[in-house]
Amino acid sequence: MFKITGFLAVILIALSCTGNMSNDIRTGASQPDKYLSLLKGKKIGLVVNHTSMVGEIHLIDFLLQEGMEVVKILAPEHGFRGTALEGEIVEDGVDKKTGIPVISLYNENRKPTPAQLTDVDLLIFDVQDVGARFYTYISTMHLVMEACAENNKPLIVFDRPNPNGDYIDGPVREPEYQSFVGMHPIPVVHGCTIGELAQMINGEKWLNTNEQCDLTVIPVLNYSHNMKYSLPVPPSPNLPNDVAVRLYPSLCFFEATSVSIGRGTDFPFQVIGGPKPELGDFRFVPERNPGSPIRPLNEDQVCYGVDLRMLEEIPTFTLKYFLDFYHQYEHEKDFLTRENWLNSLAGTSKLIQQIREGLSEAEIRASWQPELEQYQQMRKKYLLYPDFN
Repeated sequence: MFKITGFLAVILIALSCTGNMSNDIRTGASQPDKYLSLLKGKKIGLVVNHTSMVGEIHLIDFLLQEGMEVVKILAPEHGFRGTALEGEIVEDGVDKKTGIPVISLYNENRKPTPAQLTDVDLLIFDVQDVGARFYTYISTMHLVMEACAENNKPLIVFDRPNPNGDYIDGPVREPEYQSFVGMHPIPVVHGCTIGELAQMINGEKWLNTNEQCDLTVIPVLNYSHNMKYSLPVPPSPNLPNDVAVRLYPSLCFFEATSVSIGRGTDFPFQVIGGPKPELGDFRFVPERNPGSPIRPLNEDQVCYGVDLRMLEEIPTFTLKYFLDFYHQYEHEKDFLTRENWLNSLAGTSKLIQQIREGLSEAEIRASWQPELEQYQQMRKKYLLYPDFN
């Protein structure tokens, strides 16, 4: 008997999932008949967080109930339980419920070490992404794939729908801006599920190793890229609902400015405002969360701006809000406080140069089109689901 691995395994499992195309979406984790046989007799490491649910039960608890041997949990940004705030260091520990060791992949060590993988036969990655290049869960997946390739460990990705997977948009990251918020030469909104992106990482040889990851993807059942998908569990503390998730790609550039996007309120990534009254009629006051070491921008100050929750329809990725606020400041330095961070998020220094030159959003967008078209053609090779066009 021979073993089928890698891209062929992805295709065969994908084919086995076709046929029933109702609206009853089932994530990879919710199809145990597709993967339990692959796990029997194996010592399993799980890259998971609070979004890793099988219906109403966490994947860890489900696998233990099924008699699987889970020996290690590896946690991305925000931690295993998803409560750590953006940028907050996550420490190693032990899961109190199961007694399983928890290894943080969001401290000094962001890539599993050989020592951390010695007692593991295979890894499972099951974390809900939101479809933006700078959302760090996909960077963690990249480093996990790299570690698996270097240490000859198979990786199974339990796929999940992308809530921003119905389009692609934004500048494609340039090579000199590779970072943990820009691991891949893809646009801001990449239009892939984590399973499709894992295939792309392997297929385009983006891993920093001569080996490819032994990858198997368990695809989502009954999903297509033209669907709107509402996340059943908030993916991180500052993306609490569908509005925030949908606005996240457009508002993240404000992280490099003096303008708040609602961190420290009950509506993060749903409002925009700063201490200048002329910025808008809507008012809010960012406050530090109890016990948090992280101070929100403009802490305890009245911010004036706009409430995007009032929009009749939430837009796809747009520069409108960033350009509107940029032009309300007489001196750029009073608005743009971290130019290098903006360049890292945008994946290019051209964006701020174009803004300074007075280009309109339409003109800036036109400059992205050649690379977006190239990306779209490349992306097609790795799709597991019907596309949005």
